[in-house]
Amino acid sequence: MNYDPHYHPYPSSRVPVYAKKGMVATSQPLAAQAGLDILKKGGNAIDAAIATAASLTVLEPASNGIGGDAFALVWTNDQLYGLNASGPSPQSISIDALKEKGYRDIPKYGMIPVTVPGAPAAWAALSKRFGKLPLSQVLQPAIQYAKEGFPLAPTLTKQWKQAYDTFKRIHTSEELESWFQTFAPNGRAPKAGEMWSSIHHARTLQLIGETNAEAFYKGELADRIDVFSKKHGGFLSKEDLAAYEPEWVNPISAHYRGYDVWEIPPNGQGLIALMALNIVKGFELQEKDAVDTYHKQIEAIKLAFADGEKYITEEAKMSVSVSELLSDTYASYRRSLIKEHSLQPEAGEPVGSGTVYLATADEEGNMVSFIQSNYMGFGSGIVVPETGIALQNRGHNFSMDPDHDNCLAPNKKTFHTIIPGFLTKNNEPVGPFGVMGGFMQPQGHMQVVMNTIDFHLHPQAALDAPRWQWKKDKTVLIEPAFPSHVAQALERKGHKIEVAVDSMAFGRGQIIWRDPESGVLCGGSESRTDGFVAGW
Repeated sequence: MNYDPHYHPYPSSRVPVYAKKGMVATSQPLAAQAGLDILKKGGNAIDAAIATAASLTVLEPASNGIGGDAFALVWTNDQLYGLNASGPSPQSISIDALKEKGYRDIPKYGMIPVTVPGAPAAWAALSKRFGKLPLSQVLQPAIQYAKEGFPLAPTLTKQWKQAYDTFKRIHTSEELESWFQTFAPNGRAPKAGEMWSSIHHARTLQLIGETNAEAFYKGELADRIDVFSKKHGGFLSKEDLAAYEPEWVNPISAHYRGYDVWEIPPNGQGLIALMALNIVKGFELQEKDAVDTYHKQIEAIKLAFADGEKYITEEAKMSVSVSELLSDTYASYRRSLIKEHSLQPEAGEPVGSGTVYLATADEEGNMVSFIQSNYMGFGSGIVVPETGIALQNRGHNFSMDPDHDNCLAPNKKTFHTIIPGFLTKNNEPVGPFGVMGGFMQPQGHMQVVMNTIDFHLHPQAALDAPRWQWKKDKTVLIEPAFPSHVAQALERKGHKIEVAVDSMAFGRGQIIWRDPESGVLCGGSESRTDGFVAGW
């Protein structure tokens, strides 16, 4: 049969999914089912999250990989736990070291922007502290897909082709050769419906499972990463890998109209979403699709981003505290700057920021909000030969300005884009949510939370609603389905409105809400991608 899987001439709709015993929502149907299979085999929501995350490194490699970072919010035993599994810069890197190599800016691709990967350590830490099944068993679905192969989904192949074109253009040395051998074995990007497999990926996942990630940080895989890094002038070493441990952190929150919205503290940019919600909660917003509502949302996110980009880095290195940025006094001051017309955002001075997202829940009340990324799709373009490990390029987000809070320094965590979210009410869990996609993420968090709380939309509708994305200065990108009369009115308020030709740039989200009385789960999955809710 001859058809185009990217051609959608007719509007379609999704309905929310209900289930009682367990649920997994993510951007790839096979990955969601992998997590559900683990639940059915006796695992809990934490095991399911790990299985889904590991499977996504195989099933959606254009968005994440074994060589990326991860963050998690875990509700278990009537408490919310946070895990920061982002890796620091190498010990040997510095601004001066890069300048000596001739760099004025930190490049996007190659070994230079590679930071310590945290994802395998996240899986091991979650499994050890909260899992019910051995990590080796939990990773089996991912290993099987890597060995046997699977047919590629439509959205994935679109991103894969974009990455192939980018790397083909910049591919001038042996450094990127392994990427092409792994992800373009036929001399091109694969197409939707084609089978793809990676036996090296399978073996790496098996080693991680059998050793609880020790092979990655202190064993055979660490040695392979070290050798390749040295060969191509990188700074990452096996000593950096051996020294790494993920960090259990206390989540931060903002109280919003009777609910508490939770995020991971900096170095993540979840603080931006909380600052924006703190600003808008002082306004009385009557309608969702009203010009005034969109105007105030956009202005609030601009102000929050201005502060985030100036101050967010590793929390200990920030020149202002999280509590100062989230104070009601500071929110009131920032709110007072919002007038009838679009403003040019500038940071304030309080006294004294490619990805996959998944959500899981089980019948026992455990819930997980998990996010994992290589950044910019496949990340650095580096694949360690014969391992399937695609390394991230998070170091690109560091500043080369030594006076900036987020300046490059040895063993430092940079401003991080990926953020999991969680919602509670009266100290009871409502559930996990997230919207991935670079700097769209806090904007997506804000819009989804407001769609849910202010405008009473069910999970699928809260995700499906047309989105906007502030880009810079007064420029706002809107989806094709965004109401045109509202866009025109926003132009009259001084916003520079640009209409996107598709919805790829507006993030991909998942939601699971739990009814506190019945325990019934209600999930929604992103209609802008290959998303799926698997329920039991």
